[in-house]
Amino acid sequence: MDPRQDARPTTADLTAPTAGHLIAGGKVAGTSVYDLHGENVGSIEDVMLDKGTGRVAYAVLSFGGFLGIGSKHYPLPWEMLKYDTRLEGYVVKLDRDRLEKAPTIEEGWHDRRRQVDEYWAMPMV
Repeated sequence: MDPRQDARPTTADLTAPTAGHLIAGGKVAGTSVYDLHGENVGSIEDVMLDKGTGRVAYAVLSFGGFLGIGSKHYPLPWEMLKYDTRLEGYVVKLDRDRLEKAPTIEEGWHDRRRQVDEYWAMPMV
């Protein structure tokens, strides 16, 4: 088989700039998140996948603290985020006050998924 015809992605492929509708999960981490006014509210720390569907369920937003110390991690339903090519980051319709009152991963949100979904008014899947 001709190695040039091998369609498997390489590490370089996964870190190259993306176009279209797909992005490697590893590239999402570290992406800035902005509010509707264009103010930075944090960055994506990680994504959480639904084991049953294989789809991204939540983006884990790192917010607060100073230089990464004391920041909290908020699970935001993926559907709340919209990518803005102009900002090169995600935009989310929320304000800092609402975010600060949201459930955090540090509070053991896995056991309270229903509460997290109700807070963000997202239906359970």
